[in-house]
Amino acid sequence: MTAAASGSLGLIKQVLSLALALGIWFTPIPAGLTSEAWHLFAIFAAAIFSVIVNAFPLLTASLLAVAAAVLTGTVDPGKAFAGFANASVLLVVVAFLVANAVVKSGLGRRISLLVVSVFGRSTLGLGYSIFLTDAMIAPAFPSNTARGGVLYPIILSLAQSAGSMPDDPDKRRMGGYLMFCGLASLSVSSALWLTATSANPIGVSLAAQYGVKIDFGTWFLAASVPALATILLLPLVLYRLFPPGVTDTPDAPAAARKELHTMGPLSRDEWIVAVAFAFMVTGWVMAGTLNLSLTAVAFAGLGALLATNVLTLEDINLQGGTLVTFIWLAVLFALSGQLNELGFMGYVGGRLTSLLGGIDWEIAYVVLLVLYVLMHYMFVSQSAQVLALFGVFLDVAVRTGVPVSLMAFALLFASSYFSTITPQGGSQNVIFVGAGYLTQGELYRLGLLTTVFCLLVFLVLGTPWLLFVTG
Repeated sequence: MTAAASGSLGLIKQVLSLALALGIWFTPIPAGLTSEAWHLFAIFAAAIFSVIVNAFPLLTASLLAVAAAVLTGTVDPGKAFAGFANASVLLVVVAFLVANAVVKSGLGRRISLLVVSVFGRSTLGLGYSIFLTDAMIAPAFPSNTARGGVLYPIILSLAQSAGSMPDDPDKRRMGGYLMFCGLASLSVSSALWLTATSANPIGVSLAAQYGVKIDFGTWFLAASVPALATILLLPLVLYRLFPPGVTDTPDAPAAARKELHTMGPLSRDEWIVAVAFAFMVTGWVMAGTLNLSLTAVAFAGLGALLATNVLTLEDINLQGGTLVTFIWLAVLFALSGQLNELGFMGYVGGRLTSLLGGIDWEIAYVVLLVLYVLMHYMFVSQSAQVLALFGVFLDVAVRTGVPVSLMAFALLFASSYFSTITPQGGSQNVIFVGAGYLTQGELYRLGLLTTVFCLLVFLVLGTPWLLFVTG
């Protein structure tokens, strides 16, 4: 395609995005919604549409959306910009900076060489190592964003050690495969363990209002079959959907062991990063027990790295991509929260699910679950969707005859695995998206296909298992 044709196509996409916003804006406001809720939906929907069709980058679409929301009086400026002070958003930013220290010090390379020495005979083996490692550490982490901060620097070092760089058209695919494995593993491991993400306890408390009592053991029993099956299958599925280019690396383990020998003992900076990282991980693990702020723990770790000159201000100045991520995530997080606060999400959920009255419960169960997953296109936060829609969907399921325990567990698990459906579907995604190995189109395509695969596994294997274990 010529530059002129490409420019014309881009202009058409931008015009379509604007037309969508104006079309929704001037459509009569449905009964039960305020003008602010409807107009914010118009802005938000057009912004997401423009990103999906590649009319604008995510940052540009976010800036235009928040400017339109504030300048039209749709959202108060204080609420529109509240995402910049949100703890989860700040945690993502700090995780990026700490990951840079892990790589810079050489500790990331050392860890990656250890992983390669064990699993490195193939890229697929590395993919499985990411999923299995995440599944093992997940129950100790109340935040999948924090867990992403642990996995990301290791995965980045694995990719870079293999010569895979984001700006290399031929070699970036290996890094892209590993990055998406990290992103996808967080979604599945969060469904496996009750304590793997903050959204899970929220859903459990809401399910209790309908008489469904869930503890750590019952959650794991209910999730074990579909979640473990997904963990065993998904690395291979992603390998087929996004071939990494480099496949077999039979000499890699021996080469990695040789390189480890050459590196010698840990350097001063590696020791400092290791101790700081251990402090952060311990703080994240004990956050619930000690009532600690995950973000404050991350800031303490970053401060220690700066104080010891492992990281310098010059290093941070070079992290322009982190600023880009911070801006668009903060904006979309705030606007998504306002859609919920203004009642739009609850309204849509209620209207859609009320249409299911009078049909067989088996059909209602599938339709409700599919709708619940697809509606995550409109959410930046998993917790926000659980708070807005979980109770609504569960209530309609009960009224249509769906076994309450079956629907409760199905919605709870979906609240984790649907996070891959968009790059902004969970704050933990942003850590991997920001690496630059995957294009927006690839992220949306892989995200949709991964979510559909998880949905099918949890429906086909999970449904009969849930009926069995819940009686």
